[in-house]
Amino acid sequence: MREARADDVPAVVGLVHELAEYERSPELCTLTEDQLHAALFGPEAVARCHVAEVAGEVVGCAIWFRNFSTWRGVPGIYLEDLFVRPSHRGSGLGRALLAELAAVCAERGYARLEWQVLDWNEPSIGFYRALGAVPMDEWTTFRLDGEALTAFAKTAEG
Repeated sequence: MREARADDVPAVVGLVHELAEYERSPELCTLTEDQLHAALFGPEAVARCHVAEVAGEVVGCAIWFRNFSTWRGVPGIYLEDLFVRPSHRGSGLGRALLAELAAVCAERGYARLEWQVLDWNEPSIGFYRALGAVPMDEWTTFRLDGEALTAFAKTAEG
């Protein structure tokens, strides 16, 4: 486990595209190497990434960013993507990546580590529960994107 380096970007982009395949939405994943490089290492970097490396090959990643809890008054980590190649699952890499992020939270005094999982993804849900994570069933995620985001944004321009 280690923080990603700039030369890991192509491998991490590949993993994100593999995750999109696994989540049954490959057509929605348009991430490019330039985009990820800018997000992780650019002058206005907005994300961080830890990778799992086996025999010199990046086989897993955790892409995250800091969020903020107004109720707690301190930051936390939002895990955007966690993915380990199927050939390396069951070896503890996913758990180790999450443990790294938990350690970042503990070291920095962050209040929480949170993420989302698709309702149908029972293997991941079982894995997360085994770690002690609890679902936030009383919350519903909302999203504005695409045409709806563009249309709503126009209402602020006037």
